[in-house]
Formats: sequence, C-alpha cells, structure tokens
Amino acid sequence: MTLQQYLEAQRLRVDEELERILPGSDEYPPSIHQAMRHSVFAGGKRLRPILCLEGGRLFDGDEKRLLRLGCALELIHTYSLIHDDLPALDNDDLRRGKPTCHKAFGEATAILAGDALLTLAFEIMAESSAGSEERRLLVIRELARAIGTRKGMLGGQVVDLETAGQMTGSATVDYIHSAKTGALIRAAVRCGALDAGAGPQDLARLSTYGEKIGLAFQIADDLLDVTSTREALGKSVGKDDQQHKATYPAIHGIDESRQIAGQLVRDACAVLEPYGPRAQRLQQMAQYLVERTH
Repeated sequence: MTLQQYLEAQRLRVDEELERILPGSDEYPPSIHQAMRHSVFAGGKRLRPILCLEGGRLFDGDEKRLLRLGCALELIHTYSLIHDDLPALDNDDLRRGKPTCHKAFGEATAILAGDALLTLAFEIMAESSAGSEERRLLVIRELARAIGTRKGMLGGQVVDLETAGQMTGSATVDYIHSAKTGALIRAAVRCGALDAGAGPQDLARLSTYGEKIGLAFQIADDLLDVTSTREALGKSVGKDDQQHKATYPAIHGIDESRQIAGQLVRDACAVLEPYGPRAQRLQQMAQYLVERTH
C-alpha cells in the first residue's frame, strides 16, 4: 500500500468515527450542531489523528482507544481553525475550499461552535472506557498544555497577532510556529504513545520527532502561502505578506526555508531509527508534510 493509499484509508476511518461522535445536524439545538459539522466535515487530511494512531501503534496500543483519541485531536484542531478564521484574528472567508464557519453561520455561532468542539474533545478523552485512569490524565494534561499559553497553541496565536506588521527575528518566528502549529502536532504523536503506555525514553524520542515535523509543517505552510494558489489550497493565499506576518520565507527566503524544512524532516526520521520498520509510516509522513502541495 502506498503512503497516499494508507493516508486515505486512515482518513476514512477517522471520518467514520467522527460521524459517530458528533451530534446529528437535526439534534436540538440544530444551529450549533450544523455549524460544528460544517467545519469538521469541510475536508482535511486528518494528519493529527493519523499521527496519534501511529504513535500508539509503535507500542501496540488499543486501536479503538487510539482512534477516539485521534478524533478528539481533530476536534481541537477544527476548533482552532474556526477561531483562527474569525474577523478578530485572521479574518478569512474560505477554509478547505468552503465558506468559513462565521461566513456560513455568523460570528456568534462560529465562536460557540469552536467552544463546543473543544468541550466535546475533552469529554471524549475523559470517557471511562478510554484506558486506565492514569493514562487518561496524562493524555488530558498533554493536550491541555499543547493548547495553552505556555509554549502552546494559544501562546503562539497571541505572539503571531502581536508581531504582525513588526520586524521580528528568527527566534520569534520559531516560537510562533512551534507553539501555534507545532505544539498540537507534537502532542498528537505523544498522546498516542502515552495512551499505549510508552516509557520516558520513547516519549523523549517522539517529542523530538513531533517538534521537528511540527516546525517543518508550518514552514511548508508558509511556503505554500507564497507559491501556491487559492484553488490548490482551498483558502486565501498571500495573506501572510499582506498582513506582514512573521514567516520563514520573510526571514530566510524561499530556498533556505525549503532547506531548513528538509533538514528538520531528516532529523525527525533519524530519531525513529531504533524502531526499525515499525516507524516507517511516521517517517514517510514526515517527508509528506514538506512535499505536500495543499
């Protein structure tokens, strides 16, 4: 099975589970549930759930638990996209080729839909069927930190907003990328491993892997914003430059940014070598993250 076939098969599994988890579009009150479903099922590669699955499979984790945990990650990711698109933040009209949540349902409902997805994610993670209590608490803490303000997604978002239009250095750009995007990617692979009972040395390796591919992923996003088209990406392009955002191409240029991303991927793959063929999919996914065209 090629990587593309594998990713598509895993995406379908995640979508089927998300369908079971999310309230139906007619369930009362329908407006909020329709908004939630609009954003979750607007598309997406489901990379974070797949990273979670592969992180757990390295240590023979339970597939059913890993799948539900991966879906919780996707709900958190979607919540972040809904809020990121809002007029007060990036003010985007298009996401994955469809109208953003606030364009389709109004700003107030979009805010509440994001809140609802985040809440539902933690409900899923806290379920009594989701493994031992100790492991559940470790996973919940891991994700809460990845979302939060201390080198987490929200902290990265704040610095991204505050530095727009300012001259910033590479250290600030690294912080924004590693926190706003990389923290949740790192958490995805670590949460799968935590749920499967991985030990400290294994978690340290996966932390390094997750940090490096998380930064490489955002560098690739920066490059696509410069080099791709609205039709290919399904969202606005060139906005980083218009808003004078701190990005890798702005600091390092296109060619050097590509070189940095490539080296990050090589380093990420190298740290997984002790696992041999079991880590093949994680290594392939690392390469895919920087070679993707959308």
